[in-house]
Amino acid sequence: MAPHVLVLGGTTEARALAAALAARPGVRVTTSLAGRVSRPGALDGDVRIGGFGGVEGLAEWLRAEHVDALVDATHPFAAGITANAVRAAAAVGVPAVVVRRPGWEPGPGDRWHPAASLAEAADMLPTLGRRVFLTTGRLGLAAFAPLSELDFLVRSVEPPEPPMPRHTEVLLARGPFTVEGETALLREHRIDVLVTKDSGGAATSAKLTAARTLGLPVVVVRRPPLPDGVAPAADVAEALARLDASLSRPGR
Repeated sequence: MAPHVLVLGGTTEARALAAALAARPGVRVTTSLAGRVSRPGALDGDVRIGGFGGVEGLAEWLRAEHVDALVDATHPFAAGITANAVRAAAAVGVPAVVVRRPGWEPGPGDRWHPAASLAEAADMLPTLGRRVFLTTGRLGLAAFAPLSELDFLVRSVEPPEPPMPRHTEVLLARGPFTVEGETALLREHRIDVLVTKDSGGAATSAKLTAARTLGLPVVVVRRPPLPDGVAPAADVAEALARLDASLSRPGR
């Protein structure tokens, strides 16, 4: 029987993994999407939309669909999904690979303010500026809703839902973004401070360069920790190498 790999997706790494696996003769790949984006781009292989119902639901799906390996290539902040994936794979006895692109690191000239959570980021803002460029996605805006004295420019792929700050302008856009475009955006909207999650990668890092150029403070929300014992693959090549090693073991 052809090996079946389940990829928990939603990132550029997941898309690249699906394409690489689908191109291999005799390999079946299924990408699972949470369904938070209404119009996801085309993916190679099979696609599944929606949640599994926690650890037990995912474990049952792995058994029923005869999955031979699981790859968690979700967003670095999807901590609950990652934890469920690791536990479900262990329960079923299939290898699991967690892909996490390296986080961003501050460089000379950066004015970064690390925050442990969105709530902590919100607490910092009144002392840093009045006009805020908020790029943490459409979920979690409630943490900033009490800041009625500040003006927010919120950028997300999908329209956000309340609660959100009283003075909010929404910009719908999907990366990658350029340094020139981000610099112009910050100037046009007279932004005082940028708020972002440490998602890593090049697609949305241009805003950090733009903020450095303009001397703006940046509140960076740190990533949640990975489950104990998980050593992530840093990129697609490493994830494929680990899959190859797992699937080639005797008995698989």
